[in-house]
Amino acid sequence: MTNKHGDFIWYELLTPDQEATRSFYESVVGWTIDKAPANAANGMDYRMINSASGPIAGSMTLTADMQSGGMQPCWLGYITVDNVDDVVEATTAAGGKVHMEPHELDGVGRFAFVADPAGALFYVMKPVPPADDPDASSNSFAATEPLVGHCAWNELASSDPAAALNFYHDLFGWEKDGEMDMGPMGKYEFLRHDHLIGAVMPKPPEMPVSAWTFYFRVPDIDAAVVKIEGEGGKILQPPIQNPGGDYSMTAIDPHGAQFGLVGARQ
Repeated sequence: MTNKHGDFIWYELLTPDQEATRSFYESVVGWTIDKAPANAANGMDYRMINSASGPIAGSMTLTADMQSGGMQPCWLGYITVDNVDDVVEATTAAGGKVHMEPHELDGVGRFAFVADPAGALFYVMKPVPPADDPDASSNSFAATEPLVGHCAWNELASSDPAAALNFYHDLFGWEKDGEMDMGPMGKYEFLRHDHLIGAVMPKPPEMPVSAWTFYFRVPDIDAAVVKIEGEGGKILQPPIQNPGGDYSMTAIDPHGAQFGLVGARQ
């Protein structure tokens, strides 16, 4: 695949109820989510989340065993790397943790589930390109143009933003590209990887752990607010205007997974 080391290439929702999740996000974001597992033969309930241009994320059932092990409903990001094992080794050397050792999934690639030193979770992956399209490129994160239904921004709330900047720079080559003063909340520090990909900010006191929040693009931010509340979600941060003119907001879905939205005000 043509994505380079350090690119976000996929997003994944862990949810205890696939049907309720499908109804919520199809209404709020406008996605089409598979009604049945993508590959029922492997025994895993994993559904494709599709924008108008094709799959951009997946939804995986959060089993009772996973929940008893401490996992909660959440959104996770996948970052492509040149060598999964090398990045896992570097992660642990830098004080991060490995929650799932590197392993292969036939036809998908090699990946591992890790956490940065502050505990924020993410996947690293070396994907296998489709046999009929070896030069395929993921646009799950729309880095170069606005795409409705795709991720538009990757935001890390960290208990140690300075350490996070160093950690992700060393692993993936991300660079700090300016900052915005948020007053008592601290600095909002922008991340660049050829293109602006997101930002790092201090973890708010009410946020239990350091974590990534992913912002997906919708055509009408106010319509999305109405749908979130009508479908059993909860608004955390109402829409605020960004420097570029769009509006962004954060919310939690009916099962407690936090997500963000970006869009215009009609």
